Amino acid sequence: MCGITGWISFDRELTQETATLEAMVRTLTDRGPDAGGTWTDGHAALGHRRLAIIDLAGGVQPMQIQTLAGRIALTYSGEVYNFTELREELRRRGHHFRTASDTEVVLNAYLEWGDAMAERLNGMFAFAVWDSRTQKLTMIRDRMGIKPLFYHRTADGVIFASEPKAIFANPLAKPVVSARGLREFIAFHRPPGETIWDGVEEVVPGTVVTVDHAGVHRRTYWRLETQEHTDDLETTVGRVTELLDDTVARQLVADVPTCVLLSGGLDSSAITALAAARRASQGETLDTFAIDFAGESDHFVANEVHGSRDAGYAAEMARHAGTRHSDIVLSPADLADPEVRRQVVIARDSPAGLGDMDVSLYLLFKSIRERSTVALSGEAADEVFGGYGWLHNPVVQEREMFPWITAGMIGASPNTQPAEMYNLDMLIATNPLEAVADGYATAVAEIGQLETDSAHEQRMRVLSYLHLTRFLRMMLDRKDRMSMAVGLEVRVPFCDHRLVEYVYNTPWSMKTYDGQEKSLLRGATRDLLPRSIVERRKSPYPVTQDRAYGEALQQQAKQLLGEDGPVFQIVSRDWLAESVATAPGELALATRNGLERALDTAIWLDAYRPEVTM
Repeated sequence: MCGITGWISFDRELTQETATLEAMVRTLTDRGPDAGGTWTDGHAALGHRRLAIIDLAGGVQPMQIQTLAGRIALTYSGEVYNFTELREELRRRGHHFRTASDTEVVLNAYLEWGDAMAERLNGMFAFAVWDSRTQKLTMIRDRMGIKPLFYHRTADGVIFASEPKAIFANPLAKPVVSARGLREFIAFHRPPGETIWDGVEEVVPGTVVTVDHAGVHRRTYWRLETQEHTDDLETTVGRVTELLDDTVARQLVADVPTCVLLSGGLDSSAITALAAARRASQGETLDTFAIDFAGESDHFVANEVHGSRDAGYAAEMARHAGTRHSDIVLSPADLADPEVRRQVVIARDSPAGLGDMDVSLYLLFKSIRERSTVALSGEAADEVFGGYGWLHNPVVQEREMFPWITAGMIGASPNTQPAEMYNLDMLIATNPLEAVADGYATAVAEIGQLETDSAHEQRMRVLSYLHLTRFLRMMLDRKDRMSMAVGLEVRVPFCDHRLVEYVYNTPWSMKTYDGQEKSLLRGATRDLLPRSIVERRKSPYPVTQDRAYGEALQQQAKQLLGEDGPVFQIVSRDWLAESVATAPGELALATRNGLERALDTAIWLDAYRPEVTM
């Protein structure tokens, strides 16, 4: 995994701009701690930071090929899991390889097929190719949006990067946030292609973006299509098992230590079981890691959202699969550390995060990175198989709105902040409810329908589509930013596009055939897991219940109240003062989330010094 950046300028000679290019590359050092490189040629400047995973000696970037007609250069981030098969096909077509890296396969695939090579790749990737033969830049992003890629249009070209911070290292791009961008602060919704930053666009997942003298052009090479599902239940369960086993095997390939994130839930346990079996067949033991909170066993209280603690289930699954397991235990002081919070906000380029869930994930990844370079995760199983509890709530099913937003309104989600925490003028200027309604309507209009589907089946298809094309992208961005901030590559087998396409078109009645959430995944892995885990009710990513954490947030917010900073252009001072004065034992989770958002916003404003316009 790596960080990429570059600059295309058709009106200037970029070989004279190496200092700016190097400044852009330096912002991505955390994404690629192993090596860095730059390449310039006329109107193109490419930069790269490398996290070496495959062919540690040979995969140096930017990588180039010299043809009779000109040079082609690539800066690439990600992993292509079918690179071995592609390399053999390219060899049969006359290509020669100097390295064992997937990077060289991607570069030769472009030489052979142009941007049509995108359809042939299975993996997580974001890359840019400069073709001097045609004076054209081609940017391609994976189907599900696992790896990020952003660009900023200039008067004569573009600046692009894995993260906006690298774009802002170029003097041509300024950090500006308007009412449109501020909506993401309030509503858990980001329209495809948009970012919080004015003038910074996202390469939409499944899209090819080309830049030439004529401007910027887009082509969608993949989207979720509605198709009839003809397999019976037994065949469907078997096909899910087959796809999962294949994608886990592919994603275990690496030349560095690899582990699995194990929470003890169905999703991570399924990945653990398959990965451990593969490792055992090679005479190796799989490493697994889980997160826990100091003293949590003493004060954990089950509720509608978090019905059980992870630790015991993770330990049971580790014993069952024979893994070498480690619990990463975090204290309230760890979670409340202002410097850690600052690193998290900078990693996200945004304060629109998930509070202590982001901080704990960052600290988990940081600890894992001391022993491993690649981790497999159960992320995306809930979106693929319909695992979120709110999907099974009649109110959420019936309301014409993004389901996670409805869930927050009725208290079925932990990821909410009180609307009153925001400055009233900002709420009026951003008009988040109207923007979210428009985004919902746009998304629903994209979805196909089968004549044979009942109204309920179509409604559940809609909710599945919304999760896979809107909600999951935000979750994947979170995981990418937190992991790459510490130089850890996290792979997500449930995002294999073959599995996503197959399960998306499986009827909801089949996805819930045994009356539980994620029935297909339970059926596909039932023989691999302990009964207690197969029957465990879903419990989301954990949050600490320790009162000391809330108290620490209140103390930090109290300090913020003593300042007269720009944060109060966004956050209500009155609300913050009231929240600070609340008795710690009465601090509601939504209020705690609001305190975290206020602190994150203050850090973000200080670190980025954006121009905020409303």
